Amino acid sequence: MQVLQEKFKMLLDATDTAYVRDVHDRIAWDDRLVSILGARGIGKTTLVLQHIKLYEDILSSLYVSADDLWFSSHTLYELADAFYKNGGKALYIDEIHKYRNWAQEIKNIYDSYPRLRVAYTGSSILDLKKGGSDLSRRLLEYSLYGLSFREYLALSQGIRLPQHSLEQVLQGKIDFPYSDYRPIPLFKAYLKEGYYPYFREKSYYLRLNSVINRVVDEDIPRFAGLSAVAADKLKTLLYIVAQSVPFKPNYSKIAEGLGIHRNSVAELMLWLDKAGLVSLLREETQGIRLLGKVNKVYLDNPNLAYALSDTEPDVGNLRETAFFSGIRVKHTVKASPVSDFKVGKYTFEVGGKSKGKKQIQEVSDAYVVKDDIEYGSQNIVPLWAFGLLY
Repeated sequence: MQVLQEKFKMLLDATDTAYVRDVHDRIAWDDRLVSILGARGIGKTTLVLQHIKLYEDILSSLYVSADDLWFSSHTLYELADAFYKNGGKALYIDEIHKYRNWAQEIKNIYDSYPRLRVAYTGSSILDLKKGGSDLSRRLLEYSLYGLSFREYLALSQGIRLPQHSLEQVLQGKIDFPYSDYRPIPLFKAYLKEGYYPYFREKSYYLRLNSVINRVVDEDIPRFAGLSAVAADKLKTLLYIVAQSVPFKPNYSKIAEGLGIHRNSVAELMLWLDKAGLVSLLREETQGIRLLGKVNKVYLDNPNLAYALSDTEPDVGNLRETAFFSGIRVKHTVKASPVSDFKVGKYTFEVGGKSKGKKQIQEVSDAYVVKDDIEYGSQNIVPLWAFGLLY
C-alpha cells in the first residue's frame, strides 16, 4: 500500500486548486458511498483530487486508480481493509470501471467498514443494475458533464460569472462584463475548443480524438460485450452520425448500410449516447411510456463536431448542438412538434441573427434563440447566454 500512498501524494502536489467547478459543492462528500460518473476527459479525476487537497485530512485519506498495476496482485477489499486498520477514513477510487467485479467488492467494503467513506469515479457507461441492485440502493450517484461556456470563461479568461437560471436568461437578466469583453468571439472559441478541461494543453484535437477512439474501441465494447466486428460497426456508425447530424434516424436504412439488424443500430446508438459521444433528442411522451421515440441525433457537444467532421461543421448543426448541450444539464429537453426544442412549457427555435419568428408566432412561451447577437429583446435570446446555466 505504501507505493499507492506515494503516488497519491505526488498527484496531490501537482493538483491545481485555483478554480474548482461549482458541481463540487453539490456533492455530498460526507456520505458513506458516493459515485461520480461521466464521459472520458471531462475532469472527474481533477475534481476528486481538488476536494481531497482542500477539504480532507491527507493522513487519513487515500486516492487510487483502479487500473493501477498494484491491483494485478491485490484486491480493492484488501486495500480497504489495510487502509481502514491503519486509521483510514476516506477512500477515493478512480476509474472504477477498469476493475473487474468492482460492484461486488464495493458492496462488501460498504457492509464491512461502516465508518469508512468511499467515493469512486467511473465511466458514464456504467450500469449499476449490472453491478447489482443492492449497490444502487446504497450510494449517492452524480453525473459530471464537460465545461459550460461560463466555466470556460473562468478558466480561459479569469471571468467569474454566476450561474444563471433559465428564467434569468429568458428575461435578459444576464450578468456579463460587456465593457471589457465581447461574448461572441469567446463563445465561438468555446465551441471549437472549450468543452473539455484540457483545452489549455497543446494538441487539443489529437487528445480529443484519442479519447474518442478509446471510448469506441475499448469502453463501449467492454461494457456492451461487443465482438470485434460489432465494435468496428460502432466506429462506422459514429462516423455516419458525425457527417449527418442533426438528423432523424432511419435505423432500417443505416442497418442496411452497415449490414446489421436495425435493432442493433438502435442499441449501438444508445451506447454512444451513454458514453457521451452523441445526444438523443426524444419526443414527448405521456402515460406509461418512459422514453419517447428518438426524434433527432446530435453529437454530444460542438467540440466533437470539429474533431470528427471532414470539413468545417455546418453552422446550423453547431447552433442546435450548442443549445442542446448547454441546457440539458439542468433541464429535460424534448423535441418540439412545431419547432426545434421544448423545455417544460417553453418552445425554442434556434438559428442565426436573421432568424424570424414565423414558425413560433402562434405558440405561447416561445423564444427565438439567435447566434451572433450580443443582446436579446422580448422573445429573442442570444445563443451564448444558454452557456451560463451551469
